[in-house]
Amino acid sequence: METGSPAKGRFKLYEKLELQEFQEKFVIKSMESPSHGFSIDRHDGNIEPLDDDDTNAPSPSKVSTIYGVVGTIRLLKGTYIIVITSRKEVGNFLGFPVYGVTSMNFLSCNEVLKQSTSQEKRDEAHFLTLLKTVESTPGLYYSYETDITLNLQRRWQLAEGWITKPIWKQADPRFVWNKNLLDQLIEQKLDEFIIPMIQGSFQTAQLKLKESPATLTLVSRRCTRRLGTRMWRRGANLEGDVANFIETEQVVEVNGLRSSLLQIRGSIPLLWEQIVDLSYKPQLRVINHEQTSEVVERHFHDLVQRYGETIALDLTDKQGDEGQLSAAFASEMEKLPDSYLAQKSLNLQLQRMGVLNSSECISMFPEDYGKFRTMWAEQGDEISLEYAGTHALKGDLVRYGKQTLGGLIKDGMSALSRYYLNNFHDGIRQDAMDLISGRYNINRNGPSPFQLNGFETLSYLPVASALVVGGLTLTSLTFQQVGRNAQQFVSSVLWAGVAAGVMAVVKANGRQFCSRPRLCGLL
Repeated sequence: METGSPAKGRFKLYEKLELQEFQEKFVIKSMESPSHGFSIDRHDGNIEPLDDDDTNAPSPSKVSTIYGVVGTIRLLKGTYIIVITSRKEVGNFLGFPVYGVTSMNFLSCNEVLKQSTSQEKRDEAHFLTLLKTVESTPGLYYSYETDITLNLQRRWQLAEGWITKPIWKQADPRFVWNKNLLDQLIEQKLDEFIIPMIQGSFQTAQLKLKESPATLTLVSRRCTRRLGTRMWRRGANLEGDVANFIETEQVVEVNGLRSSLLQIRGSIPLLWEQIVDLSYKPQLRVINHEQTSEVVERHFHDLVQRYGETIALDLTDKQGDEGQLSAAFASEMEKLPDSYLAQKSLNLQLQRMGVLNSSECISMFPEDYGKFRTMWAEQGDEISLEYAGTHALKGDLVRYGKQTLGGLIKDGMSALSRYYLNNFHDGIRQDAMDLISGRYNINRNGPSPFQLNGFETLSYLPVASALVVGGLTLTSLTFQQVGRNAQQFVSSVLWAGVAAGVMAVVKANGRQFCSRPRLCGLL
């Protein structure tokens, strides 16, 4: 089992890199070992390891420090390199420093775009807009000294000597957020530059339990197999992969001992959808498909193979549309009993490690209990930001054990933000995720994906909104003068009819007015 102390033969990534910009290429070198690095051609994006003889190279036009290469992606006519421009140390995982990405930047290698057609230039600009969305991706974490995609339980099962392999070879590909971006670096065998990153949450706290200080670490890893936004990725695909699948690990370290608890969560493993249509809660539809039973079976077979005996909890609302979903799920599998909550699990971990006796629990230590609650609340907020675009609802129940006035106000603001994001922004976010994860493959000889939809939300919704607001305003103004003459009454009725008509059209065609993905289908 690995520890945080130096080990002979342990694989370690280069931590600080120098980015040199030339007219014809970018050069990225290790500051620790300047002879190690690679160049990227700014014309076609080809990567080449540095030659040993680089003494006659001209001076770069700009030199800056970066903290890692996230990967590369090829679009229609250009290649783009994603680099980490700033980071923040957020704690340690099993004794090794872990960093959170605070900013990223794309380096463009697209000189060939100058010879492209006007349509190709427009499409490339659309793809670049999606990449700009990726630059602000929240919740990205990594380590230069260890792989953080693997949970502690999996590590115990690995063969001795696995830590000498390149970190990207150690990683669980399900949780490597940038897996699709690493191909060129792997092809050139630039192992010391390849950083497997997770998207999720990383929290750590020092507990002062009695006379036995303990370290509590909470790591959430978001699966990339069915990556997406809250409304545009629901349920499972035909392979049994579910949306919003998260593995959360609670690690306790005390007196040289370690204990790991795993919780996994995800969307109901059926084929279902909930397409936004401007309503506050869009209608949910379970898809009647001949492979439904096989989808559920594949999902749980994969869970059992990876995690062993599994207890499933159905967290859906038993009323309304979600009640239909719950009933469909129940018809496919036998309901299993409740599982331990994180707090009860922590009590068991600490009792088995000899820190607490059988009559003691974490809630008896107010300061440590507060840290525990805060970690889980912040973890929930971070995961919710990645999936829904806002903080988690009812987070004060986790932090304080009760609903507060401030929490109600915050939930109200988050609900309004979710409505706006779900209806008018998440289509773009979903396209960005599909592009960066490799679910969408760019076809350089096919039709433009941005020309397939003739009805454009951004073109029609402002006009419709203006007509509704204008109609209601003029109705109000003319209604105040109705008593003066019949003409004012007719005008008032006319404008009220216009406003009502436009509102009826918008409601009837709600889906058409919403932001929706263009690159991939729902399944």
